[in-house]
Amino acid sequence: MKYIGIIPARYASTRFPAKPLAILGGKTVIERVYRRVEGQMDEVVVATDDERIEQAVRSFGGKVVMTSTAHRSGTDRCYEAYTKIGSNYDVVVNIQGDEPFIHPSQLQAVKACFEDPQTDIATLVKPFTEADGWEAVLNPNSPKVVVSNRMEALYFSRSVIPFIRGAEQGSEWLSRHTFYKHIGLYAYRSRVLAEITRLPQSSLELAESLEQLRWLQNGYRIKVGITDIETIGIDTPEDLARAEAFLAL
Repeated sequence: MKYIGIIPARYASTRFPAKPLAILGGKTVIERVYRRVEGQMDEVVVATDDERIEQAVRSFGGKVVMTSTAHRSGTDRCYEAYTKIGSNYDVVVNIQGDEPFIHPSQLQAVKACFEDPQTDIATLVKPFTEADGWEAVLNPNSPKVVVSNRMEALYFSRSVIPFIRGAEQGSEWLSRHTFYKHIGLYAYRSRVLAEITRLPQSSLELAESLEQLRWLQNGYRIKVGITDIETIGIDTPEDLARAEAFLAL
């Protein structure tokens, strides 16, 4: 199978404008993401809506495609980029442009999901541990996932799922069940990517503000790979400072 990695990268960001061009350890964030992905895919392309990002990617020798400023999600931006590239790939892997520490094993775990011919979409989860603490599980900005015995996503939620009846919420819940944190790395069969970008927003998606619920609600199979690696996403200038400290270790 042939895999293409597409990295959506917007210039405008409410919490951190120009985030892809922020400098991390002497390189831009977008270059660090690109370097982590190349070699893991048959092709890697940045999909952006801003000429400054386009120029930055070209300056380090990366491939880049200009896309519309009107996209509401990285999925939509990936699809436009894929149609412009015009190449015949089996799977499109959507790598967030603010994940400079994404690990090759995570990319391989997502790719391995497509060994199952019934997989439409793939993503990653990471088990919460007692060391993470209960507050990490409660955090609504860290979506949780419940999975089937076939390692397919049953539901994503900002709430803690499932509810453990007859146990005190907190460390006792963590000792009785493995809760999964969603890692926002997606991959789609190319035909499925074309289909899901035409779907209207669903009621569950609107309720939780999680676009993957639109896909589940419309019957698509989301295969789940597991990782034990914690990454540091860059959402704010404070995150960038944490990433600099991590890089220095």
